[in-house]
Amino acid sequence: MSASLLIGCIWVVVAAITALLPMRHQYPPGITLLVAAPFVIGFIGYEHGWIWVVLALFAFVSMFRRPCLRWSGGGGAR
Repeated sequence: MSASLLIGCIWVVVAAITALLPMRHQYPPGITLLVAAPFVIGFIGYEHGWIWVVLALFAFVSMFRRPCLRWSGGGGAR
């Protein structure tokens, strides 16, 4: 397995563990995952091609749809 896929798998496991935390404890690791995701996706794309970047981007937006909607201006504050 390539280094980029290994890092991507570790990112997914850490994200799943973060999701199990109580909501008040999810913010610090969630922000770290949110910031790290573009670098991990870029690394995967660099080693394996653009199609994997597109698939990873769809997965990323699916996981972080609320922050992505807020940043794009489409999701109002609750």
